[in-house]
Amino acid sequence: MPDKYFIIDTNVVISIAVFSLFSPTSALEKILSSGILVFSEQVLQEYAETLSRNKFDKYISIEKRLVFLQKLIEKGILITVSEEIKACRDPKDDKYLELALTCNASCIITGDKDLLVLNPFKDISILTPVDFIAQY
Repeated sequence: MPDKYFIIDTNVVISIAVFSLFSPTSALEKILSSGILVFSEQVLQEYAETLSRNKFDKYISIEKRLVFLQKLIEKGILITVSEEIKACRDPKDDKYLELALTCNASCIITGDKDLLVLNPFKDISILTPVDFIAQY
């Protein structure tokens, strides 16, 4: 059986790293047990920039956030994006669609309504963490 590739949006990464929310954390565990986590340079850059924001200092130290990010990177694979997409009403989210099409991802896991409204996108599921857990 070919590997399944999964993408998590930055809001899910924040939910796990900063707030340790159950559904996003469980979704990540399910990804790692049933497929491969993938990201692009653009996605990793957004993860790093967002996790570095001072507004999260009151919840968890920057050091712990960066350690989390490093461990996350070690659990996935970096994909070089070969697609250019302009389909999302928030152009900043097109990078997730580009990555998904490049690697033929099974699913994008997100809480972002700008992405969720596109489900499915060219046969790629776009699901909340709760829906991902239920369907996979």
